[in-house]
This record gives sequence, structure tokens and C-alpha cells, in this order.
Amino acid sequence: MDIACRRDTICAIATPIGIGGIGILKISGADALRILRTLFVTRTGKPRSSFPSHRLCHGWIRDPKTLEPVDEVLASYMAAPRTYTGEDVVEINCHSGYAVLNRMLEIVVSQGARVAEPGEFTQRAFLSGRLDLSQAEAVADIIHSRSQEALKQAGRHLRGDFGREVSRWREHLMELEAQVEAHLDFAEDLSEEGDPALAGLLSRVETQVIPALERIVSHYEEGRVLREGLSMVLVGKPNVGKSSLLNALVGRDRAIVTAMEGTTRDVVEDSFWVAGVEVRVLDTAGIRQKPDAIESMGIERTLRSVDEADLVLWILDHSRPLTEDDDRIHERISGKRVLVVLNKMDRCGPTTAQAARTRYGLEGDVVELCALRPEDAQRLKKILQDRVLKEALLSAESTFAVNRRQRDCLARALEALQRACALPDPEAWPELVSEELRAARKELDAILGLEADEELLDRIFSRFCIGK
Repeated sequence: MDIACRRDTICAIATPIGIGGIGILKISGADALRILRTLFVTRTGKPRSSFPSHRLCHGWIRDPKTLEPVDEVLASYMAAPRTYTGEDVVEINCHSGYAVLNRMLEIVVSQGARVAEPGEFTQRAFLSGRLDLSQAEAVADIIHSRSQEALKQAGRHLRGDFGREVSRWREHLMELEAQVEAHLDFAEDLSEEGDPALAGLLSRVETQVIPALERIVSHYEEGRVLREGLSMVLVGKPNVGKSSLLNALVGRDRAIVTAMEGTTRDVVEDSFWVAGVEVRVLDTAGIRQKPDAIESMGIERTLRSVDEADLVLWILDHSRPLTEDDDRIHERISGKRVLVVLNKMDRCGPTTAQAARTRYGLEGDVVELCALRPEDAQRLKKILQDRVLKEALLSAESTFAVNRRQRDCLARALEALQRACALPDPEAWPELVSEELRAARKELDAILGLEADEELLDRIFSRFCIGK
């Protein structure tokens, strides 16, 4: 999209298309009120003389060519700048259905509006100064939130909590930049007046800015789990009870369970929630030495899932001896975050938790359970909360859960400030100090969207649905 040409009037269906009680059509731009006046009539079929701002008006939308009514509506006109986009906005509440919503959209487009691109309403809100870029990104995060924690974190960003903190750091750096520039231009005069040395200015950066940036950057992974959920893959040799455990965790028969080895041939995915965090669990094909051709394809997908997962739930079978298949799995998941589960504890068997610890040098606890007992599934969820999600849940209150773009900007700002503070003699290199402070401040500008090119904006807003 050409930023300079985004002043035309746009429209979009803002609710999911389908059968429902209410459907909403949004219009934003200079022609929004004119289009409403053209299409809207009262119950008696007469045009309405005025539309007070931020008031609902009851009437009908009719086809301007045939003058036939299309649907009974509640319409509202909201005058700029007290609107979401900062422009004149019209919202038409009609009945929801495929035919009526598409007909409404066709009529509005016939009056000179164009269908909005994904995220264009929020993009206009950003361009008009209603939202900074971090708030605009939070709108998409709220729309995509699948858990209470993700929604909570996105809400903090949309309220501007994170943006205000970034602005505070930015103002601090701008003040320091000004003082460093003054050292460059008026060094003799300032030294006579007792102005603080560069080392003293940088010490303020070390105590007031760097720790805050370090805290957010270092807790990025915990924040990512809160925002996106935890991905957990179940691995083990055939018939250790992976599918049974999946069904127990999600509370329904999601995967087929039989006594036949190799029943699961593909990755089966579902979700459950722990302490408000979504856990995406993947049941995978059992890994063994001599699979058939189709099973081999499933095992390849299993290994890819292991590489991509946040947590590997390695399931061992209490009722059978440990084998070379278990050994190969242990070698394959080396380096991953692993929680070991010893399943089928309702049976007698040769494999104990101590045997697994000894054979594989395990340091952490081995969770002993029976996947067929609902209380054991609940106990496993509590273990996930206490051991795996604990740091993420604690960080939720003490720091911000940022996205990857924001994390990268903060990391580059942190590196620039650390380079400035690491100079052995700042007084001898004021130009370098100034350059590093400026580099850090520009990264903060990028988070807020004070410096953002068209390509970046298009990439960010492409994540949105068309009606937002």
C-alpha cells in the first residue's frame, strides 16, 4: 500500500461472514457520511436529515439504483477525530448472513468506497497518531489470542503500558544525547560550570535503562510462551501410551488407541490449558528400528516435531524392559527440554524410575503415572504448571511479553548502550558515545513506529483480518 494514497474511503465486513444475529459493516474516510446519507432511510422510507455523532439510528439500507430495501439496520456515524481510525467512521449493524452482508458491501463499494486491505483500519489509526506501533501490533495479538494469559499480555500493550515505558527510556536517551552533544560543542564552557562528566552520564544509563532492557530481552522465551502457548510433543517407542496420554490431557478421544504397534502414523495435534496458558500437544508415531514405509514417513514427521517443540514429553513403558529403541530416542532428544514420564504404572513391570535414571543419567524427576487414570492427567498438568510454566507465569507480572520484532529492537538497543558504557575513557571518545546513544534511541523509535518504512508497515498489518 502507498502510504501517501491512503486517504480514500475504505469499507469492510467487520464480523465473521456466516449465519448469525448481527453483522457489522465498517466505513472509514472522508466519504463515509455521504455514503450513509445516500443509502440510509427511515422506517417511513424518507432520507434522514442529520446523523448526530456517536448515536445509533434505526432505519433501512436501500439500493440507491432500485430503491428497494436491503435490510433493517442500526447505523452510527462517528465524526473525526474521536474514532478508531481518526477519520470519519460509519458502522452499519445489520442481520448476519452471506447474502445480506455481501450485498451491503457491494452497495457501499458502488458509492465510491473500496474494500479495505488486511489491517488497514488499524494502520490508519497508527498513521493518524491514535495508536503507536506497539499498540497497533497488540490489536492483532488480541484477535489471535487463544488463552487468558495471551489476552492479558496483549491488553497491557494495547493500553499503552509497554509504549509508555519505551517512551520513557527514549526520552531519557534523548536527554543524554543532548548533554553529550553539548560536551562536544561547548566542552570548555561546560567544564568550567561543573557539568557532569560523560562517565557520570553513562552511569545513569547503566542503572536506569540497561537493567530494564536486559530483563525484557532475557525473558523473551517466557513471554513468547505466554503469547503463543507452549508446544509439547509426545515421543516414545510404539505402544508406550502416547495416544492414551494425549486423550487424557485434552479430555476426549482425540487419537485412536489400539493394542497394535504403529497405530499412530501421523502427527495428531490438540490443545489444553494450564494456568491460563495454551499447551499445544502433539501425539507422534512411535519410533522404532524397522518401521514399514508409511510408518517411516510418520517417524520423519515425529523428528521434525521434536526439533520445533518447546518441550519433549518422553514416555517410557513401566510394563516392558528398556530397549535400543529407547536408547535411540534418548540420543535424538539430547539437547531439548525434556520431561520424562514412566507410564502404565497400573501394571507390574521391569522398568522403574531408578532404572531409567541409571541407564540415561537423568537428573530430574521421572513422573510416574497411568494415562488411563484421570487424576494422573491432572497431576501431570500441575507438574507442567509448577516446573515448566513457572518462570513464564512469574515473568508475566514483572516484565512485558514482547514479540520478536520488538525483542530484536530492544536487543540491538541494549548492545549499543553496552558498547557505550564499555568504553574505557568516554571523555576521550564523546563522538562514539553520541553515536551509540543515537543508535539505541533509533531502535526504540522503531518499536513505537516513529521510524517505520512502508515495507515494514505492510508486513506488520498483513497479519490482521480484513475488517480490522
